[in-house]
Amino acid sequence: MPNDITAIEDAAEVLGAARRIVVFGCSGGGKSTFSQKLARVIGVRYVSMDREVFWLPGWMSRARSEQRQLIAQIVAENHWIIDGNNPSSLDLRLPRADLVVWVRMPRWLCVWSIVKRGFMDRGKTRPDMAPGCLEQMPDWQFISYVWNFERDDVPEFMEGIRRHGASVPVVQLKSRADMGRLLHRLDPVD
Repeated sequence: MPNDITAIEDAAEVLGAARRIVVFGCSGGGKSTFSQKLARVIGVRYVSMDREVFWLPGWMSRARSEQRQLIAQIVAENHWIIDGNNPSSLDLRLPRADLVVWVRMPRWLCVWSIVKRGFMDRGKTRPDMAPGCLEQMPDWQFISYVWNFERDDVPEFMEGIRRHGASVPVVQLKSRADMGRLLHRLDPVD
C-alpha cells in the first residue's frame, strides 16, 4: 500500500499528532484493547463500533441506515479513535481520518484469542460491547470468519482504502510486540 508506515518510530510520530484514527482488523487481534489504551495515551474519545453503532442490547442488530447516521455523527467530531470493522462504512470514516491502524495479527492468534475470550468472559459483557451482549463460545461460523478474514475481508478493506483514503497513512501492526512498542513510544510509563 502506498502510504504504509513501517517503522514503529515513524508510526509513533504520526500517531502523536493524529486526532482522528480508524482502527480495524480481524476479531481476536487485540484492536479494541489497543484502541482503548491508545485513546487514553493521546487523550481522544474511544469509539467502539460494536458498542455504539452495530449492536443494541441482547445482540439485536441496529438498522443499517441508523448505523450510517451514527457513524456520520461520530466522524463529524474533531477527535476520536474508531475501533471496528465494517468496510461498507469506510466511505464515511476514511475521508475524515488522519491515520489508519490496521491490526493484522496471524490468524492462529486471532482464533486462539476468540476461543480464550469465550472461556474467560463467557456470560459477561465486554467493555467494548453493547449492554446485554453476553460473551459466548465462538461457533464454527465465527471461527471460520476469523480463520478466513485475510482471504475474504482484507480485499474489501484494501479497496476501501484505495477509494476513500488513498492519502491516509496506514500503520500495520503484525504482532503484540509491535503494539507494545508503539504504545511505549507514545507513553513510556504505559
